[in-house]
Amino acid sequence: MDRIPHKKRFSLLAIILLAFIAGGITFSVPEVREFFKPVEKAFFSPSAIASNIPLTADITSPYAFADVAEATSPAVVYIMSTREVGGDYVTPTDPFFRFFFGSDPFQTPRRETYGEGSGFIISGDGYILTNEHVVRGAKEIQVTVQGYDEPFTAKLVGSDYDLDLAVLKIDAPNVLPAVPLGDSDATRVGEWVIAIGNPWGKDFDHTVTIGVVSAKGRQIQIADTENQRLRNYKDLMQTDAAINPGNSGGPLINIRGEVIGINTAVNSAAQGIGFAIPINTAKKVVDQLIEHGRVIRPYLGIYYYSEISPAQAEALGLPDTHGILVGEVIKDGPADKAGMKARDFIRSINGKRVESDKDFEEILSNAKVGDELIVDVIRDGKYVSLKIVLGARPTTTQ
Repeated sequence: MDRIPHKKRFSLLAIILLAFIAGGITFSVPEVREFFKPVEKAFFSPSAIASNIPLTADITSPYAFADVAEATSPAVVYIMSTREVGGDYVTPTDPFFRFFFGSDPFQTPRRETYGEGSGFIISGDGYILTNEHVVRGAKEIQVTVQGYDEPFTAKLVGSDYDLDLAVLKIDAPNVLPAVPLGDSDATRVGEWVIAIGNPWGKDFDHTVTIGVVSAKGRQIQIADTENQRLRNYKDLMQTDAAINPGNSGGPLINIRGEVIGINTAVNSAAQGIGFAIPINTAKKVVDQLIEHGRVIRPYLGIYYYSEISPAQAEALGLPDTHGILVGEVIKDGPADKAGMKARDFIRSINGKRVESDKDFEEILSNAKVGDELIVDVIRDGKYVSLKIVLGARPTTTQ
């Protein structure tokens, strides 16, 4: 999706304390707690992915949760990732250090760190879904499956930073238990959910906690200080099922035994405020992660302003502020080839009115590479229609 070269405004009252709950466990450093600011629908059916877990839980039974946990727990795995850090060249800035050791750049020592997280098997032949931040930068990934004494070495098949999703693959001698994937769009606030994972590591593996779906459609931003960028989460599910560092990548399951979310983050300053990625978000892209190793996003090839003031609209001769103002058209991109120009004001796409950046992003998120869009713009006070064929977003374009 095209970058938005403007600054979003956030109220201080909206700032909440969040912590990643997967790679939140490392053996080399204590748990990291930072301040973060709060900030798609399709179904897939790859032939390799099909549940083989029978579930006959009676939801009226006092053992309904136990039945679901017993049936689905074998598909939940423990993930340990090994990562090498250090080795970077840094320039001393501390005057005391520079006095004794000089000002020349030096290389920091390299060392290994170990992260722990969770995941769940989505196919009998060993595909596993987890969070990207559980395995990011790992040089080795070990996956422990119930019923096997030794962990399996996993291959990272594909990952996506923006969605915080990753697919792993292990080769086991037998068919593995695969948990069924539900429909997160059909979930209701207040319905029962079950979280299964490895909070605080292997000593507490397959911990089962119960709660409800507390809310839907939550948006948060988490500051990734290592990469000096923000990871934007959209349309998250909120739950009060207890989740902790190490639960990341584990499943959030409904009373029917279907995965409806992927546990991802927790408000570490609160009681019972956790977040999960809706499973439909993963279902939309898992094919691409398996086949291409990444998510191939549609690409228009513009930078734009999502908000303009009434004074700016008047100066540009626009009837109102409802639309998207093109700031720059990227050379040789789809929009450029179709004749779009800077200062074009996008009013509708395929007949659907574009009132804000939210409308614009929703239309693009539901489009595919190769789709033809009819984009109506206001240019120099006149309406112009452009036919734009969406390309694939370059991997270097965020």
